[in-house]
Amino acid sequence: MSIPKKRRLLATPEPAVQQSHYFDPAPTVESKPRKVHLHVGELALELQADRGVFGSRGVDLGTLVLLKEAPAPPPQGDLLDLGSGYGPIAIFLARQAPEARVWAIDINQRALELTRLNSAAAGTPNITACSPDEVPADVRFESIYSNPPVRVGKAALHELLLSWVPRLKPGGRAYLVVQRNLGADSLATWLAAEGYKVNRLKSKKGYRVLEVAAATP
Repeated sequence: MSIPKKRRLLATPEPAVQQSHYFDPAPTVESKPRKVHLHVGELALELQADRGVFGSRGVDLGTLVLLKEAPAPPPQGDLLDLGSGYGPIAIFLARQAPEARVWAIDINQRALELTRLNSAAAGTPNITACSPDEVPADVRFESIYSNPPVRVGKAALHELLLSWVPRLKPGGRAYLVVQRNLGADSLATWLAAEGYKVNRLKSKKGYRVLEVAAATP
C-alpha cells in the first residue's frame, strides 16, 4: 500500500541545517574565500575573508568606526586586537605602530589562518595571530582595541572582557566599539559597575566607541 504524501513527509524528515557562528572554534560552514577592502585614511588594502568568519562580506561598519575614531596606538609595547576575525584591526594597528607587537587573538581557527595570510600580504610581521591561551600570562598591554563578539551572549561577553581588560598596563586603555541597539550603553554601565572608568568617545552611525580604563584608587 502506498504511503500518503503527508505521511511520507513525516516518515522522512529533512535533515537539520547545521549553523555556524563566527565565534565557533571550527566553523562548519563550507569555506568560500572572497576579497574585501580595508580603506581607512591613507591605508587601502585588499584582504581575504571567508564564510564562518566575522565580516566575511566586507569590513564591518563598527570596525571602521573604531579605526577612524579611536586614538592612534602607542608606538611601542604590546597591543591587543581582541577577537581579530581576519585581521583588519590588527593590520591597521601594526601599520600605525610598526615597532609595537600586535597580538591578534580569536578562538576561530579559520579566522586566525586568514589573519596570518593577510598580515603577510600587508607586510606586517609584528602581528602574532594566535588562540587566547597562547598569549603568555605575563604579557600586559599598552592598549586593547576590539569590536567584541556581542552575539556570543552577555554572560560570555562579560567573562571575555574581565579576562583581558585587567591585563592593561597602568595607564592603558581599551577601546571598544559596540552597536547602540546591541547594548552599548548597558555594557558601559556594567563596566563602570565593575570599577572601570568608561568614557563614550564617539557616537557614529549607530555605534558607540567606548574608552575603558582602570579607576584611580
